Amino acid sequence: MDKMESGIKKIAIVGAESTGKTQLCESLALHYNTLWVPEYAREYFNNSDIYNYTLNDLEQIAQQQIQKERELIQKANEFLFCDTALITLKIWAELEFGNCPASILKLLAENKYDYYLIANNDVPWEKDEQRQNKFSRELILDLNLKEVKTEGTPFGLVTGKDKKRVENAIQLIDHKAA
Repeated sequence: MDKMESGIKKIAIVGAESTGKTQLCESLALHYNTLWVPEYAREYFNNSDIYNYTLNDLEQIAQQQIQKERELIQKANEFLFCDTALITLKIWAELEFGNCPASILKLLAENKYDYYLIANNDVPWEKDEQRQNKFSRELILDLNLKEVKTEGTPFGLVTGKDKKRVENAIQLIDHKAA
């Protein structure tokens, strides 16, 4: 069952590392009494070497991310918040390997979102074991904006810190995505 059949709107939250995407997903799911899909890459790299991965790893991550979305959309209420989208994997593959596998592009074309929230870089970067910070957050923000605009999906840029960031995201959703 996809979003059209279920009536659930899929909202992807994308942006650079350490911009509060997971916290936004958790807070928005709580606010709207629904579910959110964690970023599968974090789970994957708990058991794999994040410093020595291949395009095949990214393809596996993409497949599992979409599988988790398909499972949870059936249980969601009005919205399903996704703590990443395949545009993130496309950007990642292109930056790291110079191209994106056809399988990821195919999944990207087949699995659309109703709305994107793009997390602005106005929160401080926080170190964690899986954050490599190889590319500037401004570059990643610009690439996300470019991909979403190319796709033609409505989006909003989430700004602010802490509670205000969540309030701004809710306002964007209520006025643009609902």
